[in-house]
Amino acid sequence: MKTLTIAARFCGPPGSSNGGYFAGLVATLASETVAVRLLKPPPLDTELTVDELEGGGWRVMQATEPIGEARPARLELAAKPAPDYLEAVEASRRYAGFRSHRFPTCFVCGTRRVRGDGLRIFAGPMPERGMVAAPWVPDASLDGGDGKVRAEFMSAALDCPGYYAVAPDDRMMLLAEFTGHVNRRVHIAESCTVVGWHVGSNGRKHEAGTALYDEEGELCGLARALWIEPRSGEHVP
Repeated sequence: MKTLTIAARFCGPPGSSNGGYFAGLVATLASETVAVRLLKPPPLDTELTVDELEGGGWRVMQATEPIGEARPARLELAAKPAPDYLEAVEASRRYAGFRSHRFPTCFVCGTRRVRGDGLRIFAGPMPERGMVAAPWVPDASLDGGDGKVRAEFMSAALDCPGYYAVAPDDRMMLLAEFTGHVNRRVHIAESCTVVGWHVGSNGRKHEAGTALYDEEGELCGLARALWIEPRSGEHVP
């Protein structure tokens, strides 16, 4: 039986994990590309067990309560071309979270997280390209011991830009499923670009694509996410 514990630093909403980070940890344990479905907000500083399911797949549990499930998956998604790094810098100036932010302490996109603590990925709109984009320079705390960013942090980086791609009006949405794939781990202090775009919508369900590029414009990570608008009156964290 495998276990994982999410440190408080890696929160999304207060009291629970950033979804992309959680999915990245599960994918690392599975050692393959998986679609991770979030059933409950993953708790922080709490040991979770990861059980292998008959017929393939994994279930993440907090005692007897299921938190998430994962199944082997193929990520079928055409990546949007990367904008120039300086174009991403300019787009980030228009980041909606600077005006108002639901979760300002989010590890990935929170405006209250300082450099070296949060990822500070502030994806702003590029309407002429049909995407949002942000620059990202990974700091030394993300090092996997070889000068490169650990895969779960790349997965985290691919999370929040998807929200801003499907919710430009800042409507409330929750991450329901995340499928990410890391082609190549980027280097610490490398000038990277992260983009997100709207894939499609069906009622309260919205799909986003995200991609991470290195300083040479090479695609290094790709993800597809399902975001769901809560029903009216439904409790959200």
